[in-house]
Amino acid sequence: MHTTTLQRSAPMAPPLHQDAFAARLMEMLAIPAFVLDTGCKVMIWNRACERLTGVPGYEVIGTSDHWRSFHEAPRPSLADLVIQNRTDEIHQIYPRQVKQAGPVGNLCAESWCEMPRVGARRYLASDASPILDDDGALVAVVQTVRDMTDEKMAQISLEQLATRDGLTGLANRRCFDETLHAEWARAQRQKQPLSLLMVDVDNFKAYNDANGHLGGDECLKRIASAVASEMRANDLVARYGGEEFAVILPNQSLKGAAIVAERIRCRVERLMVPNVGAAPGHVTVSIGAATALASPEASASQLVAIADAALYRAKHMGRNRISLPVVEPMG
Repeated sequence: MHTTTLQRSAPMAPPLHQDAFAARLMEMLAIPAFVLDTGCKVMIWNRACERLTGVPGYEVIGTSDHWRSFHEAPRPSLADLVIQNRTDEIHQIYPRQVKQAGPVGNLCAESWCEMPRVGARRYLASDASPILDDDGALVAVVQTVRDMTDEKMAQISLEQLATRDGLTGLANRRCFDETLHAEWARAQRQKQPLSLLMVDVDNFKAYNDANGHLGGDECLKRIASAVASEMRANDLVARYGGEEFAVILPNQSLKGAAIVAERIRCRVERLMVPNVGAAPGHVTVSIGAATALASPEASASQLVAIADAALYRAKHMGRNRISLPVVEPMG
């Protein structure tokens, strides 16, 4: 007669309490995250958040000092805005980095953060989500953070490639055209003058022939730096093409443009770049200036044409000089 032996299974461990399990799960997440209670105090500061910020959890848990991990001055986190019912302020606090939020009640934004403990700025994407009880009342907010610094820097590099001249680092022709039309429209709205300088390197072909293309490139870089050094914060200097540069001077009169042009001419002359080609001496520039009082009857292309004509006259009169329009300013 066969007998059946019953095997006892090992006793099961008691299940974790639901809240404890959630806390442990949050702690082990690979994504940096922290949780605030309804008083904006830190309940959870996971290990990934410690690695990102360099701030251990014991320093912030139970406090409202989480902002110190990301910024040098007080600034509410997205989680704070949700808890304090200040979600409409997100555009003031993150004016240029706000992304479209997901579900109702969630906030999403991207911004540069100083990261004081780490000692390096990082570009972070954050998402804040409310945690509600069974009755729909807010009990906490979880904020996750993603370090997108590498992606942001790659984006900036691509944007610079699209708008910057590869040799000189100045704005390229495309950027010049877009900026000129934007400044023209603004000058029309604000009824302000807009000035333009066209700057051309004298006898550059002879310099290039004598020094080779590498020497020519080095010369252009030095001149580009000299021109850029005379600019105000809202001016734009661009490599217009070849050895020609263009300078946009918003809200600048013709007299003021002439002063800037003369400073540029003198600055280049002081470089004392030797030209041993067909025109011995030092490399110089000729500059044509034009000013417009922008109006619907005129156009930005006319401003360029007038500055070009003035540049041609400067060349014709012997180079290394500036030339102003022979007609009154446009407008």
